[in-house]
Amino acid sequence: MGGLTKVTLAEKLAMFDSHWDPHVVAGYNGNDVMVVKFAGEFPFHRHDGTDDFFLVLEGEVVLDGEDGDSVTLGPGELCVVPKGMEHRPRAVAEAKVLLIEPAGEPNTGDPATAARKPRI
Repeated sequence: MGGLTKVTLAEKLAMFDSHWDPHVVAGYNGNDVMVVKFAGEFPFHRHDGTDDFFLVLEGEVVLDGEDGDSVTLGPGELCVVPKGMEHRPRAVAEAKVLLIEPAGEPNTGDPATAARKPRI
């Protein structure tokens, strides 16, 4: 059994410059807690077996849904995309985001095209 560990998200985000490259900063109950930087558009994709959790830490993110709806998120705002729903995140300027997904869930919904998600 592990002890209490503090994670400083700003410090973790300062450890990398890449975009669309989630880094695992913690885990709980079989889930990965990750930080990532968004810039530009990510491809439309879906996660058939899980919801997709987005919490904006800094900047602005637009989530486009399969039905043409969009939601804009600023710092401190979150959105949960229901499992199976086609969606894509995008950011005009760099945004910093916290994601929560089941450990091993491909960020693209497809293991062949997914980022490797290193632990930092």
